[in-house]
Amino acid sequence: MDDVGARLEQAISDLLDLRRAGATICPSEAARQVGADEWRELMPAARDAAGRLAAAGQVEVTQGGVVVDVATARGPVRIRRRES
Repeated sequence: MDDVGARLEQAISDLLDLRRAGATICPSEAARQVGADEWRELMPAARDAAGRLAAAGQVEVTQGGVVVDVATARGPVRIRRRES
């Protein structure tokens, strides 16, 4: 994983820390935090970062409220902390 990937993972974690339990964020929020005006270019990397965090059991990626695999999901997804 490169530095941008690590920063995106950290941004996802930090953003979720600021939300109430069960709340979600969009991968674009992490991309904006890391990439500022270049955030759109970071969207694939932000989704990859969410996938790594999901694989590690830290978050869940959802679409329409249903947990999905971000690698195969098409369209907008949301990220939330994994429920204990």
